[in-house]
Amino acid sequence: MPKASFTIEQEAIMHDRATLSPPWRIGVDIGGTFTDLVLIDAKGLLRQHKASTTTNDPSEGVIDVLRLAAEAAGLSTASLLGGCSHFVHGSTIATNTLLEGKGAKVGLLVTEGFRDSLEIRRGMRSDPWDHRTPFPPVLVPRSLRLPIRERTDKAGQSLVPLDDESVRRAVAEMQSRGVEAVAIAFLNSFISSQHEHECKEVVRSLWPDVWVYASSDMVRMVGEYERTSTVVLNAYVAPRVVPYLRLLETRLKQCGLKRPLLLMQSNGGVVSVQQVEQRPASLMLSGPSAGASALRVCAKAIGSQDLISIEIGGTSCDVILTDETGAGMTNSTEVNGYHLALPAVDIHTVSAGGGTIARRDQGGMLRAGPHGAGAFPGPACYARGGVDPTVTDAQLVLGRLQSGRYGGGLISLDKNLAEEAINNRIASPSGLTTVHAAAGIVRLMEQEVIHAVEKVSVERGFDPSRFTLVAVGGAGAMHGASVARALGCRTVFVPRVAGVFCAFGMCTADARQDVVSSWLKPLATTSASDIDEFLNRLAEETRQRFLDEGFAPEDITIERALELQYKGQQSSVTVPVQETNISAIRSAFLEQFRRLYAHDQGLDEIDITGARAVGSVRLGFTEQTSCEWTRREIEPTELRPAYSEDIGDFKETPVFEGDALKYGDTIAGPALVESSTTTVIVPEGCHLEVDPGSNFLIHINYMPRASS
Repeated sequence: MPKASFTIEQEAIMHDRATLSPPWRIGVDIGGTFTDLVLIDAKGLLRQHKASTTTNDPSEGVIDVLRLAAEAAGLSTASLLGGCSHFVHGSTIATNTLLEGKGAKVGLLVTEGFRDSLEIRRGMRSDPWDHRTPFPPVLVPRSLRLPIRERTDKAGQSLVPLDDESVRRAVAEMQSRGVEAVAIAFLNSFISSQHEHECKEVVRSLWPDVWVYASSDMVRMVGEYERTSTVVLNAYVAPRVVPYLRLLETRLKQCGLKRPLLLMQSNGGVVSVQQVEQRPASLMLSGPSAGASALRVCAKAIGSQDLISIEIGGTSCDVILTDETGAGMTNSTEVNGYHLALPAVDIHTVSAGGGTIARRDQGGMLRAGPHGAGAFPGPACYARGGVDPTVTDAQLVLGRLQSGRYGGGLISLDKNLAEEAINNRIASPSGLTTVHAAAGIVRLMEQEVIHAVEKVSVERGFDPSRFTLVAVGGAGAMHGASVARALGCRTVFVPRVAGVFCAFGMCTADARQDVVSSWLKPLATTSASDIDEFLNRLAEETRQRFLDEGFAPEDITIERALELQYKGQQSSVTVPVQETNISAIRSAFLEQFRRLYAHDQGLDEIDITGARAVGSVRLGFTEQTSCEWTRREIEPTELRPAYSEDIGDFKETPVFEGDALKYGDTIAGPALVESSTTTVIVPEGCHLEVDPGSNFLIHINYMPRASS
């Protein structure tokens, strides 16, 4: 059996267990409803806690959950933080600033003649058939998109020197209009940043206290719109995000933290507050990206790197695929319709969660999503004033959840309210029973998750049946087996930390830096030495960022890669480069291309479009030997009528206390396993076993072998 990477100590019995072994690391993830904390000590002991998220001041939720963790460990908050070697924080503050439209008033300085590039976008839609849905509002109105006289040509040569006077006029205009942050995006600045940096210095000399960012400091890639959109997003969130991070770090130090606060980036790695201040937009996927790090630990426990995770929370489902090359990465993401050209874990998100609202459309058809109930008022069963039926309400009606307190008492569910909402809004108008309406809501939501998994697997040349499905998030384990059956996956892995998966990922993440640059060259006529020189230049920049953070040179690992495409194509393929051999690079490109598109174009001309250096520093993670295997008969805590998809009706279903299960325990479906942070559904014909790390493995349609 594979070795477990941690041991979990359950919250209910923490006070009776041994004290923590310093130093420990702490990961804190702020979500819409809960602020999650995971602590892993020097011997690999893991503890998990939840507190309510305080939306007005998220730092209060962080302090609250730290107090809970300290109390459970029999320590003061100062002692808990004092014994911490790494404190990693993931937050939705950057994303929420954008989603809620509460960012700064931004002024944009652009090359004269290109004032409207931000609003024109790329001149096309991601879905060419959807020509009616309006684009999101432009973050900088035309009156604050001010032209600057300057011009750099495609070779990086200055055609028109920067006109300081035009910068002064623009600054005066922005000051009079109450601008809070300035973004600079000049044409061809990805080749030469000279004019942008000169402009930045002029702005700072005239306006020392303004937030000012240049696109060339963030994105050195072809794409005027993408670079402009990215630097505008960065300026938009900076005055809200950076002061919060500075305040939080100060508060944590006052409370006893002796080490720098580390932040989870969209690329799946951690970085200091000081470096994030230059790129706060790199926190847009701060929480979900931690799932990639947590999946590396899952891969060790399972003994396979072929994993697809479905993290289902209150309003959305995040899907990540990993294989022997690790988690997929992307140079461009879209957040609420705005484009961000920064390296990020390739996460596909759909509106499918416990709070997804069900409704009847104009034709009377049942729909699930895309709107969600949020944390307040939340699903109808929360008894906070919500009246719309949600997936959580449906699961309660189907007996898979029950009335009572969940999440350590942070929420309480009321089945009567759930039934009333589904009956009034869905069942009665449709001529359905409440139960059948609830079952339909769940099926529709799961279909969205299935399509999301197919998006990252089938559409990219991967057969999902060869992957283990990792079901995480508060609601992931309720849908994992059903989704896996539809996809042909043979196994579902439910980590015991499923309900705090991202906070756990923060505890296991490495420090990471990405340096990406456009480089337009034909592969056939570019020498190996030129490729080596360019890649090494990026690698040295990556290495210097780590040295500036205080990391030792011997701890830094750099991986290099080229972006390649057939001449005239739109999308590039990332090809790792270990040894600079043109023939090997071409072969690797053809292999990747065939996997993605099921064919290649042979000896057609291949272009280099860009290069990247990815640096990482292992922050260390304590591994522990397996728990002892037990062989025993386990009894359910109760029998409860729960709806079964297989028979289309209720069936007496045994319910087990998940936190009491041990390595070696096995459960045949149908069954429900209720733990402190999630509920696991084991369908008829499936089989659950507990692995050495106290995680759950569900074998889909498991059939016991005949005895010999």
